[in-house]
Amino acid sequence: MSAWSNWAGNVTATAQVVARPSSTAEVVDLVRTHERLKVVGAGHSFTPIAATDGALVHLDRMSRIVSADVASGLVRVQAGISLRRLNRALDALGLALPNLGDVDPQSVAGATSTGTHGTGAKRFGIAKAIAAVQLVTADGTVHEVDASHPWFDAVRVGLGALGVITEVTLQCVPAFLLHAREEPASLSSVLADLDALVDGNDHFEFYWFPHTDKALTKRNNRVPEGTAAAPLPRWRHALDDEFLSNTVYERVQRLALARPSLIPRINTLSGSLLGARQYTDASHRVFVSPRRVRFRESEFALPRAAAAAAIGEIQRWFATSGELVSFPIEVRFTAADDIWMSTGHGRDSVYIAVHQYHRTDPTRYFAAMQEIFTAHEGRPHWGKMHTLDAEYLRGVYPRFDDFRAVRDEADPQRRFTNAYLRQVLGD
Repeated sequence: MSAWSNWAGNVTATAQVVARPSSTAEVVDLVRTHERLKVVGAGHSFTPIAATDGALVHLDRMSRIVSADVASGLVRVQAGISLRRLNRALDALGLALPNLGDVDPQSVAGATSTGTHGTGAKRFGIAKAIAAVQLVTADGTVHEVDASHPWFDAVRVGLGALGVITEVTLQCVPAFLLHAREEPASLSSVLADLDALVDGNDHFEFYWFPHTDKALTKRNNRVPEGTAAAPLPRWRHALDDEFLSNTVYERVQRLALARPSLIPRINTLSGSLLGARQYTDASHRVFVSPRRVRFRESEFALPRAAAAAAIGEIQRWFATSGELVSFPIEVRFTAADDIWMSTGHGRDSVYIAVHQYHRTDPTRYFAAMQEIFTAHEGRPHWGKMHTLDAEYLRGVYPRFDDFRAVRDEADPQRRFTNAYLRQVLGD
């Protein structure tokens, strides 16, 4: 028996067996040997999507690039490779992923299976870059699933419910630089100009500090070919991204935990602490930021048109609930995609992510936010905390039962299931 915990510390499991295969053949043997099996990546999901009392499989020994065609941009990787390692390897090849989230320790299989996304009005989540997947199903069969395969739109965001992903082919793009412009603004001004900000930038997002009108905006835009990189000086990165955003912010969260009445003043200070800055660097170094202050998170994708209304409802809840929240709320945007269980399926989306320090109970806060988000047909991020079940999710995912049908083919005996999948998919 072996104990496992996720990054946030809110999910634990005791597995009968822990395995670290190094090849697809070894994965096949594990699938054929164990009655219940789940794959765990970096543990960055806040839901128990990877928890099991059966065999817990780590793919960290399956982390190499299998092949790379620079001309076409097609790169085949083993599923356990981390985004961090992949980004650096792609950069060395003159390639990049089209879009990224704001952290990079996740495995490629874990990030895509849970629908990890970034931001951009015309951009998509990471799974949209998948061109093919190698999948080991419950009977030990190895399937090559590409756009011609009937399972393709199910497998790209598969929730770990269809089998074990062992290799992924990604459609990459030529490496590109981003010009980053980050600056404080009032929330009211951001909401007043929201469509122009979202549509006028390749990648736009903002953070709102609860109990204040303060926001931090981030505009990331591709630059013309031939533009020289102008990265942040090391001292500025060390000051802003390491010292202020991690070292100091950890202490700020501990103070907020000890003295909740100070939270509105703390948030006012936090919203003013990081000043405006601009720099130009490789895309993955702009998209990704270090995040070492541990937290718990709930995030929902709503129709983009609901952004201002939902934020207004959150403001009113803060004004009347008495709840004090010390973490900023993150707001991002993506374009509609065609992946069945993607939170962006069929509609342009606004993502609203709420957080709590890992030592603070988020139950009341997250429940209230979920009520607001579901009133707008919100879809919960598969790796972020929520309490919704298959009955609700069937109503917001048009291809929900098509996905379940593929699951019936790939795992008829539910060898890859767990309590979380029984909750969200129904059995």
